[in-house]
Amino acid sequence: MNDPISSYLTEDHRRCDHLLAACEAAVSAAAWAAADEAAAGFRDALLRHFALEEDVLFPEVERASPAAAGPTGVMRMEHRQMRYLLDELVSAVRARDRDACLGNLETLHLLGQQHNVEEEGILYPLADDALTDSAEALVGRMRAA
Repeated sequence: MNDPISSYLTEDHRRCDHLLAACEAAVSAAAWAAADEAAAGFRDALLRHFALEEDVLFPEVERASPAAAGPTGVMRMEHRQMRYLLDELVSAVRARDRDACLGNLETLHLLGQQHNVEEEGILYPLADDALTDSAEALVGRMRAA
C-alpha cells in the first residue's frame, strides 16, 4: 500500500457516505425506526472519523510539517459545522420532521463532499508524504481507536 493514510481515511469517507445515504432512504420512506437507527449510526461514524483526524492524524501531521496547521485548522472548523448539523439531524429525526431531515442531509452531503475533496486532495497526500516512516503505525492506531 503506497498511501496508507489516504487509503484508510478515504475508505472511511465512503463508509460514512453510505451511512448518510441509508439515513436519507429511511427518512424518504418515513421509516422512522430505521431512520432513528440510521441517523445514530451515521452520526457515530462521522464523529469517530473526526476524532481519528483531530486526535491522531492532525497532531502528527502538524508536528512533521508545521505548515499543515493552516489546512488542519480549516478542517477542524468544518468538523465543528458538521457536528452542529449532525445534532440538528438527530433532533429532526426524533421530531419526525421529514423536510428538516432531508434538508439537513442534503446540506451534510454537500458540505461533506466539499470537505472530503479538500482532505483527499490536499491533506491526506500531505500526511502520506510527511509521515512516510510512521504511516503504517499511524493507521494501526486509527484502526484500534
